[in-house]
Amino acid sequence: MNDVLVQAYEAALPEYERLRDAAVAHTNALLDRSGLNIHHVTGRVKRPASLADKLLRKPGRYHALDEVTDLVAVRVITYFESDLQAVSRLVEAQFDVDWNHSIDKSRMHDPDRFGYMGVHYVVRPLGSGPDAAAFASHPFEIQIRSILQHAWAEIEHDLGYKNREAVPREVRRRFYRLAGLLEMADEEFMALDRLSKDYAATLPERVRDTPDSVYIDAQSVKYMLDHAPVHDLDAQVAAALNVLLLTGWPDPERPQRLAGLLQYVGVNSVGALQGELRRHGQEVVAFAGLLLPRLRESWTPAGGARPGTSLVHYALMRACANPALDPSEIVRLLDVPGTADTATLIASVRDAYAEATGFPLRQDGTAPV
Repeated sequence: MNDVLVQAYEAALPEYERLRDAAVAHTNALLDRSGLNIHHVTGRVKRPASLADKLLRKPGRYHALDEVTDLVAVRVITYFESDLQAVSRLVEAQFDVDWNHSIDKSRMHDPDRFGYMGVHYVVRPLGSGPDAAAFASHPFEIQIRSILQHAWAEIEHDLGYKNREAVPREVRRRFYRLAGLLEMADEEFMALDRLSKDYAATLPERVRDTPDSVYIDAQSVKYMLDHAPVHDLDAQVAAALNVLLLTGWPDPERPQRLAGLLQYVGVNSVGALQGELRRHGQEVVAFAGLLLPRLRESWTPAGGARPGTSLVHYALMRACANPALDPSEIVRLLDVPGTADTATLIASVRDAYAEATGFPLRQDGTAPV
């Protein structure tokens, strides 16, 4: 019987591979519509050798291929263990779940448990549409794990340990310790995620009331890009160049680069930055109006002025006034592909600075006192 099932599976393997692709597409579509932030989704079909091994380990249990519920599997890998609950609720609401073959492996262990696993559902799409028809005869499995649970499962599988009894006693204790460490790491990552969200939620109030206590970082810079005085100066720079200010610019790393640039030139708090921009805002606009026409290849492909352009030019002016700063490091932090070579870029910045301020730089690149 086992040989017959394996041969039938090998013959039908192309069909199961199509089912895998359909299952991944269907699951991805549901996750995209839900707005959940997922690390990645993958699919797999069981190898014939793995099926043969399973049939040997469980003799007499399977009489037809449709009784083997994990021939096609989709893996949903989340960033945090807490996200498993959100994905599980979505699966239970959007799929016909075979509860007899589904299991939450994260809840089935003793305190000194062996293993660190997620949630496995055996499902079919709900309804009578094309997705449901594709799986009329073949359900598929959805495995939901956090990144750390996935790492555990992959390494455990690679070591070849299928159950507690297979593990030598001296090795088992280290498995217990590792499972505990991974659980603690998952909890700490979740705590960091909550702290980050809480920090972002309180930024408007703290920037308004105590800006000097708010440090320059990616989140505070991201917030300032949409508020005065940064947004107003950005708009003035765009108007001076007669171009659009590109709101909603799709560059999630830009706030990080801007934060690094500001910190490098010695601006460490939101309050200090706000004060500087209010005092020197018009100089920043004039400087940008002189510099950007010299470096059109660095910004015109974007179609306008990017958010934070006033911060870039304020930092460049500050760098020109401070001979202790390394111009090459400024260029690295700017990360502007398509510009001229570093020497030409530095010369253009210095020339624009001299014209905007009326202070020509010395031969060594420093401003006169």
